[in-house]
Amino acid sequence: MKSETASPPGTTPATPIKRGFFAKLAADIRRDWDLYALLIPGLSLLLLFKYAPMYGITIAFKDFNIFDGYAASPWVGWKHFAKLFSAPDFLHVFENTVIISFLKIGILFPLPIIIALMLNELRLMLFKRVVQTVIYLPHFLSWVIVSGLFIDLLSSNGGLVNKALSSLGMEPISFFLDNSVFRGVLITSAGWKETGWSTIVYLAAFATIDPGLYEAAKIDGAGRMRQLWHITLPGIAPIILLMFILRLGNILEAGTEQILVMYNPTVYKVADVIGTYVYRMGIGNQDYSFTTAVGVFESIIAFTLVIAGNALSRKYLQRGIW
Repeated sequence: MKSETASPPGTTPATPIKRGFFAKLAADIRRDWDLYALLIPGLSLLLLFKYAPMYGITIAFKDFNIFDGYAASPWVGWKHFAKLFSAPDFLHVFENTVIISFLKIGILFPLPIIIALMLNELRLMLFKRVVQTVIYLPHFLSWVIVSGLFIDLLSSNGGLVNKALSSLGMEPISFFLDNSVFRGVLITSAGWKETGWSTIVYLAAFATIDPGLYEAAKIDGAGRMRQLWHITLPGIAPIILLMFILRLGNILEAGTEQILVMYNPTVYKVADVIGTYVYRMGIGNQDYSFTTAVGVFESIIAFTLVIAGNALSRKYLQRGIW
């Protein structure tokens, strides 16, 4: 008797495979309907706030008028993208974004790894937990509060840091008005706020390393540094790689919220990034089509960097995030 699933000569078994997949999915849903029901709120929020707004990308290809709406606004093709690549101020903003992002990656990305390694070597658990708690608490402060704290500390009129400099016979520094030091303020404040939180990820990764490896290393005469170099770092290498590739995806974000509450027109030259530029142009000048084109460009670059970073990682390190 001919099998029901047999395919005619010259055809592929695609249809039975698809039917089998959906039949299995339906059976899984019937069996575990309560678990699948728990997915509904999360999926609904994902569709509502992540996928539904993607229709707004069409604004980048229209002369959008807020009163006419999406449908009635006329199509203009690549007009706003041409304006984007020919605008001299955007090229400067793009340069600022890349510089600040690479400074943050080069300086701040290794910090949580180093701190996690140091905390992992502590044997006094109470001290370890106190330090861990203290350094990750700033993560829960908003950038508005952090900005206020740093303004009070670094103010040229009565700030604690400038008071200390004056007591040493040095001239006060205008940290928020000096183009040569403002990027340093951004990196320092970002490190103070987020380094402790990122440390938790690497501390959790240490728990996945087999303790037997350390015991075997001790028997072989390996000291703490050799254990660190040959066991601990390779053990958390996948997490380091994952965090780095994900960080590449945010390379054009550069801390928009942070910069928005800390900068001023005096330091636009070194601090105006894509996010703040979009905010000023979109909200201030109501140029929604142009700023949407900027956002689309940023998203394409971020997507490309993640894909390229993962491909290079799989090629040269034989591991990636997928």
